[in-house]
Amino acid sequence: MRMAAAATGVFAAMTLAQQLPGDRPAPNPRATRSVVLARNGAIATSQPLASAAGLQVLQSGGNAIDAAITAAAVLSVVEPTMNGVGGDLFAIVYDARTKSVHGLNASGRAPAAATLDEFRRRHLDQIPYRGELSVSVPGVVDGWNALLTKYGTITLAQAIEPAVRYARDGYGVPEIIAWQWRDQAEVLARDPNAAKVFLPGGKPPAPGDIFKNPALAATLEQIARGGRDAFYRGPIGRAIADDLQRRGGLVTADDLAANHPDWVEPISTTYRGYQVLEMPPNTQGVTALEILNILEGYDVKALGHNSAAYLHLLVEAKRLAFADRDAWIGDLASMPKAALDRMLSKEYAASRRHEIDTDHAAKDYAPFRLGGSAAPERGDHPQAKGDTIYLTAADSQGNVVSLIQSIYEAFGSGIVAGDTGIVLQNRGSLFTLTPGHPNQLAPGKRPFHTLVPAMVMKDGRPWLSFGVMGGDMQAQGHVQVLLNLIDFGMNIQEAGEAARFRHSPAGLALESAISPAARFALIERGHQVIDSVGVFGGFQGILIDPRSGLLMAGSDPRKDGMAVGW
Repeated sequence: MRMAAAATGVFAAMTLAQQLPGDRPAPNPRATRSVVLARNGAIATSQPLASAAGLQVLQSGGNAIDAAITAAAVLSVVEPTMNGVGGDLFAIVYDARTKSVHGLNASGRAPAAATLDEFRRRHLDQIPYRGELSVSVPGVVDGWNALLTKYGTITLAQAIEPAVRYARDGYGVPEIIAWQWRDQAEVLARDPNAAKVFLPGGKPPAPGDIFKNPALAATLEQIARGGRDAFYRGPIGRAIADDLQRRGGLVTADDLAANHPDWVEPISTTYRGYQVLEMPPNTQGVTALEILNILEGYDVKALGHNSAAYLHLLVEAKRLAFADRDAWIGDLASMPKAALDRMLSKEYAASRRHEIDTDHAAKDYAPFRLGGSAAPERGDHPQAKGDTIYLTAADSQGNVVSLIQSIYEAFGSGIVAGDTGIVLQNRGSLFTLTPGHPNQLAPGKRPFHTLVPAMVMKDGRPWLSFGVMGGDMQAQGHVQVLLNLIDFGMNIQEAGEAARFRHSPAGLALESAISPAARFALIERGHQVIDSVGVFGGFQGILIDPRSGLLMAGSDPRKDGMAVGW
């Protein structure tokens, strides 16, 4: 039965034309947009200007990596609520020339002065969510540089030129971004630098307003001239460090100069014959893989898409995996290898599967233990909300990139560094001050990260590149999209649009398209169903026909973005 479900997913990907017979495509009740079909290249991002910039690179002879970095740089300007050069980046790349997959961890580290003793000295038992103490070293610029150095055909200066233009000349602020911007007006007003840049005339821009960031344009021009060293070892880094030191922060010029990204091997599991790739810790990628391992033992298709029985099963599997996540994930160097191996194990998933009562929500799930000792506890673990951009690109040569970058919360730390126009991330707030936890704060250490780009392989070749942005939503969003594709045979646009759930410590949020009958049945099973708006993330994806190589791209209407190809 499970292999039959997998075959359905391949059929949907391979025979899109058969789903739309005749001269007039049949109406599709599960998607508001058609799948974008392209043979030469495709890109999907959360903002049309970024998608257009990436497409222009592809049409000018650039490859998927060139297009992705160009789009990522534009997004750092036109979607400042979610990302910027003051944040972090992760990517998974399939290199068609070597037929190999590699991951890039371009997340920054804690400053050298970030010790438990320093926070005790400041009488803090938790890292502030915003402000100067929440800032870790930004990794985005190093990420752009590393990706282009290894895989690109254009220079960093060429890749960021469209971003410079939008920062200098301005762009029209779209509706969803304007709403997010308005929601953070109070945060921006607390910092004079942030208010000066992002509250022109004392208020956030409205939809359709033209917004310019000349200070950021000047910063990007310095990067174009001086490369990544202008940021980490030059005037930009010094300006960031000087600003944070004046505020009583911990990041110094030496911390920025010491930064470097790392090439890593993605981790993976199989789900119904597909190889699902995620980034290793310090990200939560293993969480999605554990959920898939648990669910593989069920005939989820027979339960019915978004039925109460189906949603209950997914939520309980998510809760099991997140219990392990919160106990064990941190910087890979601080996380026991046995813990990662356990979370990836099919045998372990089978044992946890028995804990799920299909009729009742569990009161709680405990994480596993290692060596007979109790699992680490962190009493200050915040709900990872997060605001992020995700994009994916593919070209006619077969190169594929899955990329995510973020400043964590909307407008990150709420701080703009000096006259740089850069919003600094608050990713450091995800460290714990609990001694002995794998994610315990320490100098030079990377924090736990919610950011997870994903890729799926079939028979050794890329089949799907996708992501679902949004903090804790990401791992559970990955699972929902994959089940939509593999178990329910949806196309790439349907899979990203279909109604989703998001479970958090606050309760179970359900999108409005999920039926009242399912809601009532979930409540009867013991779930606390809550109302929540705008928490279901944003999907972008490219699915590749394994026979013809046709690129099929989809983009989430929950965001302002679009998929394009040629």
